[in-house]
Amino acid sequence: MKRLVFLLCFFAIAINLYSESVYTLDLKKDLFISALAIGAFVSPQLIKEKRDDPPSSLDRSDVNFFDRGLMYSNNNAFDRAFSFTKLGYLTIPIITPIAVAGWDIRKDFDTWLTYGVMYMQTFYFTYGLVHVMKDTIYRYRPRAYFSDNITLGDSSSFPSGSTAIVFMPATFLSVTFAAEFPDSPWKIPIIIGSHTLAAAVGAARISSGYHFLSDVLAGAAIGSFFGWVIPTLHRRTNNTNNLSFYFTGNGALVSLRF
Repeated sequence: MKRLVFLLCFFAIAINLYSESVYTLDLKKDLFISALAIGAFVSPQLIKEKRDDPPSSLDRSDVNFFDRGLMYSNNNAFDRAFSFTKLGYLTIPIITPIAVAGWDIRKDFDTWLTYGVMYMQTFYFTYGLVHVMKDTIYRYRPRAYFSDNITLGDSSSFPSGSTAIVFMPATFLSVTFAAEFPDSPWKIPIIIGSHTLAAAVGAARISSGYHFLSDVLAGAAIGSFFGWVIPTLHRRTNNTNNLSFYFTGNGALVSLRF
């Protein structure tokens, strides 16, 4: 945690702080996108299907040729090494708003609000789509092919939710940082570094026996898509911010422009 805080402070100091963000909110558009995002987030709870009892054994020859070469039995040790990486990754995108607005939310509440709404939408869409697919696509995990004790929990292999959850913030950070600071020397290292760590999490999911290669690739594609499309939908098209917040001595002032 100390290293993460140090890196965030370093990026904030190394970059020109308090510049205007290239992203903004639009009340009508964001109400619509947020409603869709919330709908996607809760939809897995509405469409859960009852699954058949698992078989007593599975034949590895039934697995497609693409995935068969990277099948492993249960190995929690390697996956456990990246468990903290998966949790920490969800906080990584705050690097960009820190660099744009600084630590003090009161100095640029618009930027923090914009990033908060964008990230909420990105996470809800990613989580919703991944779990809808898991609940509707019947696929056993690789480790089930090496076990005599197969459970229904092994039947939701596709796609890899962990991979989607790390590629989502990696792409979100890469897209927003590159847009806010196109000339920054940190742009390429951030893009390469964030996606390299995300790929390592995907590799850990394969080697631990939890996912096939195609599961991981699908999860990476889902997380990357929403990590890209949501910030893209919020790019500022003019110098007018449609939704603004200002702190006053007696409270806060909300400004709406249509």
